[in-house]
Amino acid sequence: MLRTMLMHGKDRDGHPYPAKLPKELCRDFILSSDQNSTIDEDKRCFKEANIKPTGPLNASTVTISPWNHFGVSHNISDENKTSITVPAPKVLCLIYTVKNSHSTSIRAIRDTWGGGCDGFLAFSSSPDPRLPAIALQHEGPESYDNMWQKVRSIWKYVGVHYLDEFDWFFIGGDDMFVLPNNLRTYLASLAYKDGNADPRLKEYYVGRRFYSKEMEQKLKKKQKFPKKATLYFNTGGSGYALSHATLRKFLTVVDDVEHCSSNEKTSAEDVMMAKCLHHL
Repeated sequence: MLRTMLMHGKDRDGHPYPAKLPKELCRDFILSSDQNSTIDEDKRCFKEANIKPTGPLNASTVTISPWNHFGVSHNISDENKTSITVPAPKVLCLIYTVKNSHSTSIRAIRDTWGGGCDGFLAFSSSPDPRLPAIALQHEGPESYDNMWQKVRSIWKYVGVHYLDEFDWFFIGGDDMFVLPNNLRTYLASLAYKDGNADPRLKEYYVGRRFYSKEMEQKLKKKQKFPKKATLYFNTGGSGYALSHATLRKFLTVVDDVEHCSSNEKTSAEDVMMAKCLHHL
């Protein structure tokens, strides 16, 4: 829905889209823990890192430089360093949230970067087709400490209704900010680096990699993770992406109690996802 509105420049009622956000949604965010600060640290870091959009939100192609990614030799010939333009992969963006955030975080996402994704869905404690937000049933309570069960239900729903429509699936919380075209550019370059790999056939699990020794030791103590393995995971805070092939494979074991902790009640959904994918 949001993608269609973005391409036409107006919503279903004919109003301009994206709409101009009210000032209260655009004010600087100052950490309450730093009483002497007057600077929005997120904006400062964004500016100093020189992060810029790689293209407009409505772009159907991306321009990539495959040589500048991790794992690619810097000694390759100059002719292979030429940037190329390729069709943009189709990405479905998924947000987990709650009803109280509909008028704030989700509205801001909807009216800024949400339409830049090829598909966008929020999964909440209450439905709202205007966002759009979907309420899903899952095991256990609707709480942060039960995030793994909520995320499991999201992946199941997406697998049933949207798996065949997209190349990549990107998930994160409602406090996340994304540059969708940059995301598509990066994902496209990963596939290109691997010989024009098809994300519908090749498995990728992409994100900001973390390591938790404490969590690893807890799982090993419970005999829920191999003793000689290292538990790296892509943090849910910045969001992570699964290729079509990875999601399809994950869905075959999503209810596996032994390897995927399908009955676990925990906030560490990102760790549980990594643990499950490690088994695969």
